[in-house]
Amino acid sequence: MRWQRARRSDNVEDGRSSGGMRLGGGKGLGLGGIAIVVVVALLMGEDPLQILEQVTQQGAAINPQQQSANPSGTPDEREFVRAILGDTEDTWRAIFQASGRQYQDPTLVLFNGGVQSACGFASSAVGPFYCPGDRKVYLDLDFFEEMAQRFAAAGDFAQAYVIAHEVGHHVQTLLGVSAKVNAARQRGERIEGDNGLLVRQELQADCLAGVWAHHAQKRLDWLEPGDLEEALNAANAIGDDRLQSQTRGQVVPDSFTHGTSAQRVRWFKIGFEQGQVGRCDTFSTARL
Repeated sequence: MRWQRARRSDNVEDGRSSGGMRLGGGKGLGLGGIAIVVVVALLMGEDPLQILEQVTQQGAAINPQQQSANPSGTPDEREFVRAILGDTEDTWRAIFQASGRQYQDPTLVLFNGGVQSACGFASSAVGPFYCPGDRKVYLDLDFFEEMAQRFAAAGDFAQAYVIAHEVGHHVQTLLGVSAKVNAARQRGERIEGDNGLLVRQELQADCLAGVWAHHAQKRLDWLEPGDLEEALNAANAIGDDRLQSQTRGQVVPDSFTHGTSAQRVRWFKIGFEQGQVGRCDTFSTARL
C-alpha cells in the first residue's frame, strides 16, 4: 500500500507521551492476557473493568519507572495513522459536500493499555473504538501487532481498514444513525443478537469503510497486489462467529454484536465495489 501518497491529518492526539495506562507494568498484559482477566472476572460475577483498573493501579505501583517509558510505535506507524486519517477526512468531506452536508473531522487518540474517554474507561482489550460522546477514535498501536500474531491479519491495508471502520462509526454519528440505535437501547429494546441493531450498525461501518477505500483508490491509486485481500482477511478474522469459536469453543448467535466473518467481508466488499453510501443500508435489508 503506497500510503505515503496521502495527506497527513493534524487531528491525531498522542496520549502516550505521558506513559499512558500500562496494564500490569512493562509492556503490559497484552490483549490475550487481558481477555483472560475479563473471562475470570465474568465467571466470578465481578465487573471486568474494575478488575482491569486494579491491575492498572498495581502495575503502576510495582514498576512506576516504566509508566514514563517512551511510547510504543515507530515514527512510521504514527505517520501511517496520520495518513490514513487524513485521507478519510478528504474522502468524507467530498462525499458530504456532494450531498449538501458538512463533514466534521473526528480526532484520533493514540494510547497505551487503557484510556479514559467520554464513554468511560476502556482497556486495550476492547480493541480500537469510537466514542460518540467526544467524537474521537481511540487506538492502541499494539492492536496491529495483535492482529498479525493472534488473528493472522497483517498488512498495512488491513490496519487502514480498522481505522476506516472506526471513522465509519463517526460518519454514523453525523448522519444520526448512532443516536437512533442508542434511543432503541434506552427504550429497553434488545439490540444484541445476529439480527440485532448492533450487528447492523457494525456491518454498516464495515460498508462505509469500503466506501472510503473505493474513493481513496480512485483518487490516489495506492493499492498494491494483495492489499485488498489484507482488508478482507482482517474483516474475516474478527467476525463474531470466528472469535467466539476461538475463545468459547462454540458460537452463540444471540450474543453477536459485530456480525459473522462472512457478513463483515460481504459488506466491506459492497462498499468497496459500489462506492455509494446509499448501498450501505444494513438496517432495512432482510439479508445481512
